[in-house]
Amino acid sequence: MPKPPRLRAAALTAVLLSSVLAACSGNAKNDEDLSAQKLHWKDCPAPSAAEGGGSAPSPLPNGGTWQCATMKAPLDWGKPKGDTIGIALIRAKASGAAGKRIGSLVFNFGGPGGSGVTTLPAFGQDYAKLRTRYDLVSFDPRGVGRSAPVECENDQQLDNYFQQDATPDDAAERTEFLDNTKNFNSACEKNSKKVLPHVRTTDAARDMDLMRQVLGDDKLYYFGISYGTELGGVYAHLFPRHVGRAVFDAVVDPTQNAEQSSLGQAGGFQLALDNFAQDCTSKAQPCPIGDNAQDVKDRIAKLLTDLDKKPIPGIFPRQLTQTAATNGIAQSLYSKDFWQYLTEGLQEAYDGDGKILMALSDSMNGRSENGEYSNITAANIAINCADDKARYDAAYVQHKLPEFRAASPLFGDFLAWSMAGCTDWAVAGAADHPDVSAAGSAPILVVGNTGDPATPYEGAKKMVNALGKGVGVELTYKGQGHGAYDSKNKCVQSAVNGYLLDGKVPAAGTVCS
Repeated sequence: MPKPPRLRAAALTAVLLSSVLAACSGNAKNDEDLSAQKLHWKDCPAPSAAEGGGSAPSPLPNGGTWQCATMKAPLDWGKPKGDTIGIALIRAKASGAAGKRIGSLVFNFGGPGGSGVTTLPAFGQDYAKLRTRYDLVSFDPRGVGRSAPVECENDQQLDNYFQQDATPDDAAERTEFLDNTKNFNSACEKNSKKVLPHVRTTDAARDMDLMRQVLGDDKLYYFGISYGTELGGVYAHLFPRHVGRAVFDAVVDPTQNAEQSSLGQAGGFQLALDNFAQDCTSKAQPCPIGDNAQDVKDRIAKLLTDLDKKPIPGIFPRQLTQTAATNGIAQSLYSKDFWQYLTEGLQEAYDGDGKILMALSDSMNGRSENGEYSNITAANIAINCADDKARYDAAYVQHKLPEFRAASPLFGDFLAWSMAGCTDWAVAGAADHPDVSAAGSAPILVVGNTGDPATPYEGAKKMVNALGKGVGVELTYKGQGHGAYDSKNKCVQSAVNGYLLDGKVPAAGTVCS
């Protein structure tokens, strides 16, 4: 489970799960019109350690190739003639006839902190239909991957950091938790002081408008998933006249502050756990982890209580702690496809083997099998803390624990204590919540999933209302997991493809199941 101030709202789970179960040019001066820069596209290198490592992206099934380039952007958008940073880009050129090409379709898969350069190729085939008329493009947002990455603690320190008890029960545990948080935040300031003030979502949105110009598009065609919907909303607010066709999937509620978001996620993950337990026990064959839905949840609660007292062996030499197990359970709830791993992981944990749940937890934290971490956690915390104005101390968290426990007996404590993560952060937060009002924008298709754990369904309606009259168009998917388009539901994909490819806006209130 990601670190404070809220669970990472990301669409990266399939990429990270498969890996565990199967640059900043700080002194470059901007002496040119950056909108006129030329991108030098080349074959993509293997992902950097900050991007998660691994192999260079494979060619597309129809023979197309992935190309990478670096775009220069101001480090500080308040000083556009000052130092620049490099923003890493990736693309697959449109596969259809040249005369049918619309432009570039820019993806952000969420986080904040997720590398688009590594995620787009992993999901690329899912967007083959869209590629017939668009160049598919994604990027590492500033602070992420190859784009002036935020750096905090090293791999060994992170192993220790993620082994900590993140749901402290007494004064000694609270002191240790808060000390660990302070040490992590201090490491971020020490190693990334120059970039920390400049990783806000508003900065990334300005990068996207520069990207639009450099890619040669009059309008931004955009597909935002999870946190990518917040980024897209902020872009629409800043540049409403530059919005082309845009889709928001797995929608962040833009009206919530950090506390409300964390509380909403507690309820969202509890709903997903309830659905998982009901699904396991409603099939013809016996559920191996409980006799009925309540029994499944009771046994999970007992496992976590037992792990708090005595961890079990995980992936050697680490042990599966209560926190790691909770993290792994949350990871598996991002997609119904992962429920089988949760069932297997729980079965093994009940027998004293924590490997599967720890692998799921590692996936959430961006840890590869060789023990190296991507910078997704560092970037997630840095962006959230730069965005969110609120700072919560231990006394406030303790006061709020009953409310969080009511929302989720299983996840409430973790999400409540995660709110303390921005305490003593080096940079002040920008606002209570993002401004996404976008009068004058083209229609934006907003897709909400009724079973989404990380971005609860109610956020879609809130986004539609916040975008303003005549902008947001809501589509509901009655499904499970984080997001809708990648569920491969034909109704959802038909509506999204119809808008992005042909400009056909679905009727507001359309429901897919």
